[in-house]
Amino acid sequence: MPELPEVEVSRLGLVPELTGRRITGAVTRTPKLRYPLPGNLNQRLQGARLKEIRRRGKYLLFDIDKLPEDNTATLILHLGMSGSLRIVTPETPPQTHDHVDIAFGEKILRLRDPRRFGALLWHDDATPLMAHPLMAVLGVEPLEDIFNGAWLHEYLHKRSGPIKPVLMDSHLVVGIGNIYAAESLFLSGISPLRAAQRISATRCDLLADAVKQTLSAAVASGGSSVRDYVHSDGGAGCFQLQCAVYEREGQACVGCGKPVRRIRQAGRSTFYCPHCQK
Repeated sequence: MPELPEVEVSRLGLVPELTGRRITGAVTRTPKLRYPLPGNLNQRLQGARLKEIRRRGKYLLFDIDKLPEDNTATLILHLGMSGSLRIVTPETPPQTHDHVDIAFGEKILRLRDPRRFGALLWHDDATPLMAHPLMAVLGVEPLEDIFNGAWLHEYLHKRSGPIKPVLMDSHLVVGIGNIYAAESLFLSGISPLRAAQRISATRCDLLADAVKQTLSAAVASGGSSVRDYVHSDGGAGCFQLQCAVYEREGQACVGCGKPVRRIRQAGRSTFYCPHCQK
């Protein structure tokens, strides 16, 4: 599933290509993804201007200036398990899983979603966007200043479960997927099995810094392409090639040389070094 780094890389690739451009049309090729697609999308978007592309957690927010009333609206996009965005030319034929096109003259923003777990929703700005049910339940952004060791320690002392599933809870903090939780815990030397409430304030400082370092490094590396994720130009991310523990079961730990172990937590594979992580 595309996580925070992949969504942010997608946003960074789209911003210089599409921000400020007029929308010349839209095409939908399926009635729904996870939810029904907005009705009359072509009529809603034609002639509008894409004002800004923002990110909240794993959602991309396309802020639209509508004509002729100069009202505003937002397209809320989630890539689901297997979604990706590409910029193509009008002559590029759609493939089987290309479900939505938004045209900007000679540039087409194309949404591909083989498993159809993504979402594209229309939000009129008559009500606050962050009050939308999908936005209101999201936790803090891990790359913002509010996410630090003190904040993390305050919230973790209420959680008795193992730290890795807690770290992946989007109601607490957004966008830390399986890869990034495993790598952050390794970098901070914390076992994924340790109870969240038993992590000291000092180690919370280490963990918050490790999360920021890991996510920032992933964005700089173009994200992780382990399944379907590609950039808007079709390129692949490479962070997965520099992982210290993720999918390295049985291989030598980069820290101590002992084998990396894999266990199951909350239905997901967890990779860690029992010697380096306590």
